Amino acid sequence: MQPENPRMPLTRKNYIILAIGFAIVLLGFVLMAGGGSHSTTEFNYEIFSFRRITLAPILVVGGFVVEIYGILKRY
Repeated sequence: MQPENPRMPLTRKNYIILAIGFAIVLLGFVLMAGGGSHSTTEFNYEIFSFRRITLAPILVVGGFVVEIYGILKRY
């Protein structure tokens, strides 16, 4: 299979994979956001939820892995 354009280092598939990885990273950061307290005298335990402590960092790291794959994969 011949590359689409020999002068371009990345193909259209690579850019699609990069966009998917960016969306995953963005979703991880959105899931990490929020959870502030409305009052300065009370502590909000919502910042220690599963979503912010476990799920969001896994998504961010997974998104970066997808980004690296999208850059290094040859089509």
